[in-house]
Amino acid sequence: MSDSARYALEEQIHAFLAYCQLEKGLSQATVVSYEQDLLQLARYLSGELHLSDWSAMSREHLSLWVAEVSAEDYALRSIAHKITAMRVFMRYLLSEKLISKDPTELLESPKLTKKLPITLNQKEVARLLNTPSRETEAGLRDRAILELFYSSGLRVSELCNLQIECLDLDNGFVRVTGGKGAKERIVPLGSKAIEAINSYLVRARPTFVRPHTGGHLFLSVRGRPLARQTVWQWIKDYAKSAGITKSAKPHALRHSFATHLLANGADLRAIQEMLGHADITTTEIYTTVEEERKVADHARFHPRGHL
Repeated sequence: MSDSARYALEEQIHAFLAYCQLEKGLSQATVVSYEQDLLQLARYLSGELHLSDWSAMSREHLSLWVAEVSAEDYALRSIAHKITAMRVFMRYLLSEKLISKDPTELLESPKLTKKLPITLNQKEVARLLNTPSRETEAGLRDRAILELFYSSGLRVSELCNLQIECLDLDNGFVRVTGGKGAKERIVPLGSKAIEAINSYLVRARPTFVRPHTGGHLFLSVRGRPLARQTVWQWIKDYAKSAGITKSAKPHALRHSFATHLLANGADLRAIQEMLGHADITTTEIYTTVEEERKVADHARFHPRGHL
């Protein structure tokens, strides 16, 4: 691989990433995802095809790269994400007059099947939420985390970054900043979540505070903000202890939050606002989950629903 060719391509990628973050206001997770995919593309173009200038790239070059990543057994969704990153980047280069035409214009994306989100039923949620100890500081913290996840539908990054000042427990809501464009939204909290958070704040959080601790709500034993990977592992461990065999990641609680609200009559637009979805079509996936549940219940419980 020619280092100089790769660096020449990467220079425009870094300018694009700065544009995404500073001017477009895209989330850090989106920018990091773009960075990984585009740097992979730059390595391939400079190393395999000896390109050092984006203006020299053609649709055939990109098709070769798509074939390359397809041969490496990437999931269709991952390949589609890589193509999306390419398209957005090419539009940027075109707007900056660094290329004369968009080589992704006729490039086809792989056909994706709509994958329904994994959700827990209400009994599984209850078992999971009751698993952490009420007698230890770590247990009180973890119970507050689980209750907050299920009560609010937060993303794991939003929960890890949540500041104490964003809570209004007296009025029963939390101010959340996250999603595309890092927009702020107000999310209601249920009484069980408020009770669990109050117990954590009074009985547990003070034991985690250290001289360097800031205003994050949830802290590690070292007084630092929690890492997303740590929370994922905790939930996985608690789900196992609760006898739950489904993939119980933080997003499963977010999906369960939305599905259970919809099943009990909540308005889809209200659920969209609470989840922080920019587009209602993203929220509509939960209507499919609810319809499938109804079909399954009919087959299971109706006297003539099964053979």
